[in-house]
Amino acid sequence: MKNNILTRITTCSLIISSFYLNAQKTILELDASRTITKIQPTMFGLFFEDINFAADGGLYAELIKNRSFEFDKPLMGWQEPNTKRSSLNKESGSAAPVKVQADNTVFCRVEINNAQGYALINEGFRGMGVKKDAKYNLSLKAANHNSAIKKIIFQLIDKEQKVIGETSIVPKSDQWTHYTAVITATQTQGKAKLKITFQGTGTIDLDMISLFPQDTWKNRKNGLRKDLVQLLYDMKPGFLRFPGGCIVEGRTLSDRYQWKKSVGNLEQRKTMINRWNVEFNHKQTPDYFQSFGLGFFEYFQLSEDIGAEPLPILSCGMACQYNTGELASINELDPYVQDALDLIEFANGALTTTWGKIRSEAGHPEPFNLKYIGVGNEQWGPDYIERYKVFEKAIKAKYPNIIIVSGSGPSPDGEHFDFAMQELKKLNAELVDEHYYKSPQWFRENAGRYDNYDRKGPKIFAGEYAAQSVSGANPNNRNNWECAFSEAAFITGLERNAEVVHLTSYAPLMAHEDAWQWTPDMIWFNNLESYGSANYYVQQLFSTNKGTDLLSITKEGKPLTGQNSLYASAVKNVHKKEVIIKLVNTAPAAQEINIDLKGAKLGSKGSIVRLASPGREDENTFSDPKKITPKQSEYTITKGNQQLNLPAYSLTVLKLKIVR
Repeated sequence: MKNNILTRITTCSLIISSFYLNAQKTILELDASRTITKIQPTMFGLFFEDINFAADGGLYAELIKNRSFEFDKPLMGWQEPNTKRSSLNKESGSAAPVKVQADNTVFCRVEINNAQGYALINEGFRGMGVKKDAKYNLSLKAANHNSAIKKIIFQLIDKEQKVIGETSIVPKSDQWTHYTAVITATQTQGKAKLKITFQGTGTIDLDMISLFPQDTWKNRKNGLRKDLVQLLYDMKPGFLRFPGGCIVEGRTLSDRYQWKKSVGNLEQRKTMINRWNVEFNHKQTPDYFQSFGLGFFEYFQLSEDIGAEPLPILSCGMACQYNTGELASINELDPYVQDALDLIEFANGALTTTWGKIRSEAGHPEPFNLKYIGVGNEQWGPDYIERYKVFEKAIKAKYPNIIIVSGSGPSPDGEHFDFAMQELKKLNAELVDEHYYKSPQWFRENAGRYDNYDRKGPKIFAGEYAAQSVSGANPNNRNNWECAFSEAAFITGLERNAEVVHLTSYAPLMAHEDAWQWTPDMIWFNNLESYGSANYYVQQLFSTNKGTDLLSITKEGKPLTGQNSLYASAVKNVHKKEVIIKLVNTAPAAQEINIDLKGAKLGSKGSIVRLASPGREDENTFSDPKKITPKQSEYTITKGNQQLNLPAYSLTVLKLKIVR
């Protein structure tokens, strides 16, 4: 009996040994001497949409919500702790928004008729994040009737109403006057508020009450949140697509994004409801509006700051087809087309042009060198194709070198997709935007999606994609490791097909911890902190290691698209003189790889950057933001084949120096 048990154990051990022996025989062939195609500098980029409080309350560093009292409910975001009211009518010692001239539609009139102490408190965007010893620039406009109010006191308060920073201004004029001051925070608080009180009795009008950290990106006054832009910069993105997404289309045409209303004087940028305000029952945010403080000029400037090509997307005269699907008729398209032509002039025009002059007055006399423009977001059907033709004809007639991005609808397959691709091929479309929000399994199974795409057809912009751990638009989706490594597997297929795929971007980009509508998202933030998800680091590893030339890496003459749960792509960086190999192991066990590299003489040293985690459900969080982050180590190059161990559930980037 004992001998039988030993025999069984030995047999089992032989089977296991055989399995690992076979795994060790995975040999990949790589030819470093033959360039398949050049990698586009735009290969890996960023897609920004104002969803999940990504602009106001996020990237745009303004701390005051509804600073100009122009939300649909003018006092939304403002509290009056000492006043009981049932309406917005004027009351003794209360604030009442009042309609005035066209260039200042709403302001706040405060009437103090007693000395009991009236206060206005702004709640911020789910609170205000302030840091100890940091300075904050306060500004406002005020008109002090009859010099009645002697002083206005501004205090940062914590959740217990304790003062954690204070300043004041003396309003000296009965005409609208701009005032500034600085508040220094004495504590770090993620849920602070701004309290305003008054000395004196009488009437004073207030507008454009604003509070910005001095420590913004590039220290620009009233600029962008530094930590969030740093995360974007660290991606080394090839492009920045803006301003969305579905906000480009609007639920109706009247609430589409109109770029001309987002440039020029801040006070003249009319606040508008954000289309994600009440889109989803699972996470309604009735206080989600767009101030357009982050407008098209700022988007172009941000693109320049992070070294990315600007890629604006404009309405094509079709509202979101998931909502109203409202259409501008063909004979009503002229204003929409003119918006596109004027935008190109705004970005590239000489100072003598109408819109080039406006760009210069905003602080950028040099052109932004716009090369791309998108027509529509993810529209579908004959109506879209008909309108696209009108845009294409007009844009190419005036700006023949501008590359136009067209759309193939919201899905990577099906009737709408097939129709769009068929029609756009007939039109010799330059760059077609494809979107896919699918399961992790779909991403793994579609790593070869572009292997058979027509090399002479339209180039592809993989404009929106993210693995969904549950299902599309589901609030239970997670940024887990399985989603991230499945995307990595898919991206090897995008890179291997760089002849066809010229731009790619994950979506959505950002989400506020307390005010999101859609998950998963690449970057998460609250009022004080931010972190990159595992998906972020996947994107970053590909983007910062994209190389210049695509190389062939195969197993037995075929690309690695999931055989033995392995995926691979390879590039060469001619400037840094290195070969860069990306390897993804989606199996639950480690695997050994041998790389037979020909066509280049290698040096003695290289490096390995690895992203791995043992659990498919693992994810980065505010409590553990670095749980899944890249780890780099030195690699000693050997003569003959390069041997590499790929941990379970891992993305490995191997960089090998070339001598010649």
